[in-house]
Amino acid sequence: MKKKVLLGVLAFASAFCFVVSVSADRDQGVDLSKYQGSTAVFGQASDKFAICQIGGYYDGIFYPQSTYQSQVASTIAQGKRAHTYIFSEFSTRAQADQMLDYYLPKVQTPKNSIVALDVESGTPNTDAVMYALVKVKQAGYTPVLYGYLNFLKAHLDLSTIADSYPLWLAEYPDYQVRTTPDYNYFPSYKNIHMFQFTSTYKAGGLDGNVDLLGITKNGYNGTTTNSVGATTVKTTTTTAAIKQGQTANATSKSDIAVGYTVKVNFSASKWSNDSNIPSWVKGKSYKAQQVSGSKVLLAGILSWIDKSNVEILQTARQATSTSTSSSSLPSGVHAQSGTFTPNQSLMVWHGAGYNATYQYYYRGESIKYVGYIDNWNAGYRYIVYKGASGIWCYVADRHLSPNYMLGYAK
Repeated sequence: MKKKVLLGVLAFASAFCFVVSVSADRDQGVDLSKYQGSTAVFGQASDKFAICQIGGYYDGIFYPQSTYQSQVASTIAQGKRAHTYIFSEFSTRAQADQMLDYYLPKVQTPKNSIVALDVESGTPNTDAVMYALVKVKQAGYTPVLYGYLNFLKAHLDLSTIADSYPLWLAEYPDYQVRTTPDYNYFPSYKNIHMFQFTSTYKAGGLDGNVDLLGITKNGYNGTTTNSVGATTVKTTTTTAAIKQGQTANATSKSDIAVGYTVKVNFSASKWSNDSNIPSWVKGKSYKAQQVSGSKVLLAGILSWIDKSNVEILQTARQATSTSTSSSSLPSGVHAQSGTFTPNQSLMVWHGAGYNATYQYYYRGESIKYVGYIDNWNAGYRYIVYKGASGIWCYVADRHLSPNYMLGYAK
């Protein structure tokens, strides 16, 4: 979701004291977009849920997320609960219909799971938002309104909405890594079910959330242990993504083969050669490049790890089906569309870090792109678009290591 820092310590309200006393669990989890890649990323082993972006709607323009289904599937593969959100910029009932008629049939999380409307920009109004929330509920999902308290109060009759529908509010003091909520910044209001307490749940950026009242259990019937001894979530209904996740979850680690996508466990400490595993590797996913007995060679970092220290996120067939490459794009560029707004001056290149044009995009200007490519030698990810002359153009939008954005994307 778009990142905004809202400063100013807030006093605890009596309503909040009531909220935190209702649920003893207060499960933590993440929300994900295409910037986390095709597999679900978590901040801690103890996380219980992920809310995955199915796409965005910007006053009639659609930006579906190609990573949505595989993020849902890989969340289920890790024995965690998956939910859905839509970045929603709309102001009329007609636009609400257009947005939801497009996205609701594509939802891959179970019935009664959360479908949240991320309303944090544009000119929303109460009637249109209420209409959209009703429509989500009628489709069989749990409607939730996400946003920043000041923005929502400035544009909507939030009190009326909160009387009928749960809120998911965000506020945090800075971009320091935080693994637990700082309730001094809790945006006190009625009917808050979830609190996004950071956009830096781990180094490089990741939204961290706490479920205050157990709403992320909607659509799920607890967990069970499957035939390979893995914890799996029980869903009220099923979808293609859920089936993919359950298949990966039920696959024995002894069956890991070349092409599988695996996650390095947070608990892993040693590579196969007994050297220490860096902390930044833990929780990340990699393709299996080679397999030798009980060991797997991880592509990209070329390190051998024991199968017992990884978790299967995708079988080889699933990993291939979620590839975003396109023959119509330059070699090595992955298909992905969106809009990027730099927070600094960034040069335009005619290659990923080479063939400089000495032309720039400046802070606040928007770039619509259709793909991206990583150049680890240069240290950056580049978004890609075709210029007016028909030549492909590249602009860095992310520093790869350490991992941080060079602006804001949607």
